Amino acid sequence: MSQAVSTSPATMRAPATAWPRLRLVLLGLGISVVPLDTAVNIAFPDITGRFGLPIPMIQWVIICYVLTNAGPLLAFGRVGDIWGHGRVFRIGLGWSVAAFLLCAAAPSFGWLLLFRVLQGFGAALVISCAPALVTALYSEARRSHALGVFTLIFAISSALGPLIGGALVARWGWPAVFWFRAPIALTSLLCLRGLPSAPAGPREHQFDLLGAVLLAGGMAGSLLAINAAPRLAQGDYLAVVLIPAALLCLIVFVWWEGRSAQPVVRVQLFRDPGFSAVNLASCLMYLVTFSVMLFAPYFFPRFTTLPLPLAGLVLAAGFIGMALASPVAGWLVQRFGAARVAPAGALATAAGLALVGAWRPGTPALVMALDLALQGAGAGLFQVAYMELVMAATPLAHRGVAGSLSMLTRTIGVVCAAAGLTLGFQTVQGSVLATGSNTADAFLAAFRLMFWLCAAGAVATAAIVLVPGRQSRESNVSP
Repeated sequence: MSQAVSTSPATMRAPATAWPRLRLVLLGLGISVVPLDTAVNIAFPDITGRFGLPIPMIQWVIICYVLTNAGPLLAFGRVGDIWGHGRVFRIGLGWSVAAFLLCAAAPSFGWLLLFRVLQGFGAALVISCAPALVTALYSEARRSHALGVFTLIFAISSALGPLIGGALVARWGWPAVFWFRAPIALTSLLCLRGLPSAPAGPREHQFDLLGAVLLAGGMAGSLLAINAAPRLAQGDYLAVVLIPAALLCLIVFVWWEGRSAQPVVRVQLFRDPGFSAVNLASCLMYLVTFSVMLFAPYFFPRFTTLPLPLAGLVLAAGFIGMALASPVAGWLVQRFGAARVAPAGALATAAGLALVGAWRPGTPALVMALDLALQGAGAGLFQVAYMELVMAATPLAHRGVAGSLSMLTRTIGVVCAAAGLTLGFQTVQGSVLATGSNTADAFLAAFRLMFWLCAAGAVATAAIVLVPGRQSRESNVSP
């Protein structure tokens, strides 16, 4: 896989600051408001009850947020490359404060969905430039360590979301999962000073607006089509309309970007099979690991006697494993190289997912927590290594786009998992029920098969990154 364009020593120096650790803490606070959105999941029953909704309607709380988060992500990363990552990040924090308060005050479900759209834009502004800002606090030689810190922030915040959300919903109801993040974002916004306001590379004054619109339309249309595809059998043909429209947007986008003087994305990068392969592998990794959040929460009330707080703690073990592995991953990448760490992390994830698939009624809580921690640790190793591979292949002047790309593959994987894995689970469960088995046996059969398929997908992920990683190592051997 191609390597980064060489930079001068002045460019590679970390920015001077009197309070680097304090700045990292404040930056981490701002970043955390995005992964803390896991708190919203635990408020779903309260939201459906408050607005008198059927349970399937709650999916639009996710869809409205994800679509407006993913669509402009790369474009906002490019805006940060041109006008400054710190400026875009701070705008995103201010936007998010307003969106959180509006969501909390929504008088109806329709208004809540509209405000979730606004929240998605704010999240895209924040997270598009977050990896670039974290890596800017360190020298290029310590980039893998910086990426480990970023993954650590994301993992801890994701783990805390359900725990904080559960306590807040019990005391103040569903609006609390939104408004509690407003002061966090505001603190980061008001206290952060001296974030880089100029891009890392030569300043470019033009922004490819047409490319940004085409990309946002293509990504949003594709993700919405993926979500709508399982409903084709029910006579909902929205996907039939969306798929060609989204493909047309993406095809025109690729054509236009190859001719634009200041493209949103350097499409030439994707002509490198290794670069394309690691991004495909990242989508697949997020797809298989999201199976835990999809299916494990339904296992606990059916087959265990764990109280809700303890069940939430067991479920958080995956994020805890990721948090513990992330700093280690940075060191491993520096010591052995990202091309070796990525497949190792994927294989550890596969082992953890296979063990989760072996859960049965009566499986001890400690065993379940350790299984989830293993898959989480593997995912943490993979994510740090993947981000290092993408950053290394991208020039400094496009570092915001590189960080956004790592977040975009996460969104694509999650949306594909929500649509594909759910459909697969329901199909297997229905087939087993048709044989006369009871509901519990049908659930366990579908649970086991889906996790073992996801484990196989994680093995495939390791294979995808292994070949280009080996080629990259061989091409870097000194003559």
